[in-house]
Amino acid sequence: MSRVQLAINVDDLNQAVEFYSKLFGAQPAKLKPGYANFAIAEPALKLVLIENPGQGGSINHLGVEVESSQKVHDEIARLTSEGLFTQEQIGTTCCFATQDKVWVGAPDGEQWEVYTVLADSETFGASRDLLATENAACCSSQPADSPGKVAACC
Repeated sequence: MSRVQLAINVDDLNQAVEFYSKLFGAQPAKLKPGYANFAIAEPALKLVLIENPGQGGSINHLGVEVESSQKVHDEIARLTSEGLFTQEQIGTTCCFATQDKVWVGAPDGEQWEVYTVLADSETFGASRDLLATENAACCSSQPADSPGKVAACC
């Protein structure tokens, strides 16, 4: 199992959950204060909604969910061999889940993660205040002086 993840900032989580539930004919797989995710089977999509007033409609980050830590480590090796800068986060808590992941920044600044969920968590992970930063990419912004590099994420 592998699916593309789209994490978007929304101004009003309740309104967004209502819309996306109707659009995809599904209820959220996880719903927490300021956060929801949908595990859509068709099309294979992990849709993440992060309440971030004033940033609604913008991409927070992109990703690919994979089925195991081994797949994450395989991607770390592959991306590194391709000469791409990666940031590994093993056993990190992000978005109400413990995860293994690797981040890579695209040339135009969009942030991609390849990750697997190890367990649910009762905490979001990083400080929710970081979500309000401009150009938030999963909880923090990319340093302006580091093109293609990924800042620490939730």
